[in-house]
Amino acid sequence: MELDGIIHILAGSTFGLIVRRFIKYISGKEKVFSSNNILIANVLSSLFLGIFVGLNMTNKNLILFFYVGFLGCLSTFSSFIYQLFNLIQERKYLSLLFYYAEVLVLSFLFFCFGYFITLICIN
Repeated sequence: MELDGIIHILAGSTFGLIVRRFIKYISGKEKVFSSNNILIANVLSSLFLGIFVGLNMTNKNLILFFYVGFLGCLSTFSSFIYQLFNLIQERKYLSLLFYYAEVLVLSFLFFCFGYFITLICIN
């Protein structure tokens, strides 16, 4: 990979991390892996992904910045999986099912919302 690509990924990652930390700060949670923090970050990153897909970016550096760097750092897939694992360990199977469905459905809906709003605004 070229140096400018790495710089774009690092810049996007830094911005994504700042937004994720801000989400944790405004949610007021003490716990590192709070399900509310994870849900907000995943839904927000899905919304941004829908917007970026709707914009149909072709610039390689912007794709590296937004898709790989920003969204890769903002979304919290590993935290989501860890939260599911904790629910299994606590034997909260119904909570696990609802949480899993909630994150997937809301993330998909916000992706679609971002995508279609972007298409409407562009046209």
